[in-house]
Amino acid sequence: MTQQTTDERPGIAAAIVVQEGRVLMVRRRVSEGQLSWQFPAGEVEPGEEREAAAVRETQEETGLIVEAVKLLGERVHPKTGRLMSYTACQIVGGTAHVADTEELAELAWVAHSDIPEYVPYGLFEPVQDYLDGTLSA
Repeated sequence: MTQQTTDERPGIAAAIVVQEGRVLMVRRRVSEGQLSWQFPAGEVEPGEEREAAAVRETQEETGLIVEAVKLLGERVHPKTGRLMSYTACQIVGGTAHVADTEELAELAWVAHSDIPEYVPYGLFEPVQDYLDGTLSA
């Protein structure tokens, strides 16, 4: 008999997708506390790699076909207490749209200077560093 505690919930894999100097963000229909806008993300399924989960969730939520470029880092999210992994991804096909209308309200391609308006509490440092390097290049 297995007993699940909150610490054993599956991790969450997030995709950091950059195109034409902007990063893809989605707004959930049901926000997790202050987390209204975030990166395409979802639970890692049993036996699934974090990077594969980020790729799968991006396609399920936004219709974009992406491939993982590199794992940027992971942490226990300070607002949700969930284990989060962040993977830089590049687009290989598709057009971004709200594919999962039950989960997402809208999506946006956000310029580097506008990120604080979408995420006022700041980003995980390795993600911020990656975006600083990628979006200001």
